[in-house]
Amino acid sequence: MTRKLRIGVIFGGRSGEHEVSLASARSVMGVMDREKYEIVPIGITHDGRWLTNGDPMNLLAADNHPDPEATPETRDAESSIGRELVPGATGGRFPPLDVIFPVLHGPFGEDGTVQGLLELAGVPYVGCGVLASSLAMDKIASKELFITHGLPVVPYRGVKRKQWEAAPAAVIAELEAGLGYPMFVKPANLGSSIGVSKAENREELYQALAEAARYDRKLLVEAAVAGAREIECSVLGNDDPIASMPGEVVPCNEFYDYAAKYIDGRSELLIPAPLPAEITAQVREVAVRAFLALDGSGLARVDFLLEGGTGKLYLNEVNTLPGFTSISMYPRLWEATGIPYAELIDRLIDLALERHTDKGRSLTVFDGAMPTA
Repeated sequence: MTRKLRIGVIFGGRSGEHEVSLASARSVMGVMDREKYEIVPIGITHDGRWLTNGDPMNLLAADNHPDPEATPETRDAESSIGRELVPGATGGRFPPLDVIFPVLHGPFGEDGTVQGLLELAGVPYVGCGVLASSLAMDKIASKELFITHGLPVVPYRGVKRKQWEAAPAAVIAELEAGLGYPMFVKPANLGSSIGVSKAENREELYQALAEAARYDRKLLVEAAVAGAREIECSVLGNDDPIASMPGEVVPCNEFYDYAAKYIDGRSELLIPAPLPAEITAQVREVAVRAFLALDGSGLARVDFLLEGGTGKLYLNEVNTLPGFTSISMYPRLWEATGIPYAELIDRLIDLALERHTDKGRSLTVFDGAMPTA
């Protein structure tokens, strides 16, 4: 009999999206085929401690984190976690993991940091690599990249927190002159609409910048798109990715903020999005182009804004580790496109192994030989 693959599922993390990560991880682990996989839950606390003992999910959900000084078991888990992630390593408390599925959102998880750890450990992992993850997480850097690839983005400005704190009046005057009201203000490196505000006037803009500055040192300010419809598309694959049918988010609030996504439960997800055929085709094409521009792998959800009246499509952002809760758009779009949730998980694990094998073909020592015809 073929042995089960040991899949390490990492969740929690040092991010404002910690709780969203827990919800996503519950869904992922709940649907994984126990006949194929042995699931190894790995939790990361708000302060960055790694939990492998007991039930990490319950520990994090109850906000009952073990004191690292309290027990030898906790100290062992924290000091040996790097060793345990290396395939074939000895001395760990459990056998090596075959694939890591990082179900982490936001900084210290979706931004290339954990991906870098896994690259150093030499373990296959689901999702985008270091470059794509870090670029997509930084909404300002990714917009600059998309512009070079000829992809349509909303007019925007980037503001540094220190710049804002040193000269708030000058920053506001520059934004008013360059973008005009209304504007959206966001932390450049966060998701789930945390720290996002809409500003209709100078007072609201001041408050919005102050709020976003609580979460990040870089702030993104965008011109509002008139009558915007929020369109989302899921991408799956490595070098030859495919795009799902698009969906539309109809938020219960003025825009798709954190409460509309995770608390109120009254936002509508229209799948498929009621769009003309040519717009549907454009969404899918631009989604794949954006994914390839980032050198994405595995998965991403690509978000768009469709201007009311003109029908002009804007690429908003790419999420390299989108939500995986029961109501999340990424798995629901693939379900509607013909890939059920459990099969989607299988494909993501296969893509992780494929990417790892391809990377393994690259030499790490110069041998002086030249290819022959």
